[in-house]
Amino acid sequence: MGKIPLLNLERQYEQIQEEAQQAVCEVLASGKYIMGENVKKFEAEFAQYIGVDYAVSVGNGTDALVIALKGLGIGEGDEVITTPYTFFATAEAISFVGATPVFVDVLTDTYNMDVSQIEAKITDKTRAIMPVHIFGLCADMQRINEIAKKHGLFVIEDACQAAGAVYYGQKAGALADVACFSFFPTKNLGCAGDGGIITTNDEKLATICKALRAHGSGEMGEKAYNLLNNIDAEVEEDVSADNTVYNPKKYYNYLIGHNSRLDELQAALLRIKLRKLDEYIQNRRKTAQRYTEALKDKYIVPVEEEENMHAYHLYILQSENRQQTIEALDKAGVAAGVYYPVPLHLQKCYTDLGYQLGDLPNAEYLSHRTFAIPMFPEINDNEIEHVIEVLVKE
Repeated sequence: MGKIPLLNLERQYEQIQEEAQQAVCEVLASGKYIMGENVKKFEAEFAQYIGVDYAVSVGNGTDALVIALKGLGIGEGDEVITTPYTFFATAEAISFVGATPVFVDVLTDTYNMDVSQIEAKITDKTRAIMPVHIFGLCADMQRINEIAKKHGLFVIEDACQAAGAVYYGQKAGALADVACFSFFPTKNLGCAGDGGIITTNDEKLATICKALRAHGSGEMGEKAYNLLNNIDAEVEEDVSADNTVYNPKKYYNYLIGHNSRLDELQAALLRIKLRKLDEYIQNRRKTAQRYTEALKDKYIVPVEEEENMHAYHLYILQSENRQQTIEALDKAGVAAGVYYPVPLHLQKCYTDLGYQLGDLPNAEYLSHRTFAIPMFPEINDNEIEHVIEVLVKE
């Protein structure tokens, strides 16, 4: 048996190779590479899958967070409450728009924000709460939304790791004012490069985000400008415009935006994978169930909450002897990964925020104990058993 990776993208591609090659070749032959039919169709299909009215595709998950924040008018002088136990992009996006991330500690079992600590962090500068559905398990959205409503705050789901997760019958991405996803190749729904999307039921916000992703120009730029300035004027869309070669409207700019569009080739691939996403999640959950049953007596395993269906972007274990365990796995040909070795409040770039070691003890504790083991839809029985065998012996 060869080395078992954390994720096997080659194996996933083999399963869709014929369909993917045909879709990509059709895009190449069309000569329409920017904001074409695949992007429009994927946005509609993703919105339907999540159960929202609007989906706005962008260049990556980080841009999704930045554009969503900007779309809500969050910027200089504002504060956004979030988690320190996540990928850097969550806090980075808040900082990028000029706001300040305010970190709330996490729970040691779900790894999500400890909602009991949120209200103590709310000030007159707080504009939003940004929970992260870490590793594929939704945060406590009922209580987060209650707190936000009480204090007049926005809620932004960082659902970048949670495509396919379900919370009380609703998909992650339909649980707040706005949500953001990443399609980085390692994600549950991943493309062959970078990609992201914003989901919302707010038509005004969707329009502003569509404008911001493309330099604040064209019809969407004008529509967004009118909305932001209370101008009641009809804006006609030119459906015949060719975004790849020449669209005269793009030289009229109404907002300061970004160049962050989902590529037409990536949209074509994502349409194929979206149809298989529920199957992918089911396979991940079956693997997780086998891991949990076999390892629960030796390691702290992921929790399964009632009415909160874990999508298992990553399968995370806790160990007092993490480095020793990882070395044993490596020696046996099994990959492992550490998520996350430095919590965000202790990153060098946030020294100026004034956090000290010990301020957020749970995030700090987990940063020394957690690690991921192989988890992907195509992992086979022999590989699962080998991973389990090594971990049980260790």
